[in-house]
Amino acid sequence: MFTNKTRQHLLEGHLAIGQWISLPSPPIAELVSSFGMDWLVIDAEHGPAGWETVEEIVRAMKGTEVTPLIRVPGNDPVSIKKALDRGGYGVVVPMVNTAAHAAAAVAAAKFPPDGIRGVAGTRASRYGLDLADYVAHWNQQVLVICQLETAESVQNADSIAAVPGVDVLFVGPNDLSATLGVFRQFEHPDYRRAVDRILNAAQMHHKAPGIMASGADDALVQIDRGFRFVSAGSDTRMLAAATAAAYEKIKSGLMERKRS
Repeated sequence: MFTNKTRQHLLEGHLAIGQWISLPSPPIAELVSSFGMDWLVIDAEHGPAGWETVEEIVRAMKGTEVTPLIRVPGNDPVSIKKALDRGGYGVVVPMVNTAAHAAAAVAAAKFPPDGIRGVAGTRASRYGLDLADYVAHWNQQVLVICQLETAESVQNADSIAAVPGVDVLFVGPNDLSATLGVFRQFEHPDYRRAVDRILNAAQMHHKAPGIMASGADDALVQIDRGFRFVSAGSDTRMLAAATAAAYEKIKSGLMERKRS
């Protein structure tokens, strides 16, 4: 029997910190998994990775302590089934706007009698070699993360959080601020009220509140605010920031040398 350590941490009230993987690169996931985070989300919604590449990225994480999670393209049973068959321990489901949407995501992620996920001998069950054990324990291990990223989802945050099987209510800052008409104005009162409403709904129903932070400093701010499933950023953002900082330092050093 396998244990989803990230889900267990959250159920026990602990933090779970990770980041997004947007580039379709198994080596990047393998490298990033070396740094002690709890989870990685492979982005199959906005990222270019197809299902074969998603499986290779999950395989590259094998042998690490990092939980592989997959953001699916949409809230449909086929996408969720494919993500979990590739070996993901959970799914991030975008645009969950109602309790019915949340219930559909949970059902797609779980085997009967708790859900509708189809049974097959895929990589997730060692191609069927561990199928009986996998099916027997899966429903207690899968992590279902619902993204709340519209004004409608904010209005329905309480009923979404009340759905059995939902583990995390995750704020999507860009889409949420856009639908509120205050794109990327993260200090705007309308945006902050919306985030607080999602945070409070999650806490009231003993679900983990989650959010995408803009970096390490912001991750600490969000943790202090009460979020427990926190993304410190993405591979692309971190690569860009490190590259920009390195070349800016070199350029600055060369300018100093010219002046002297």
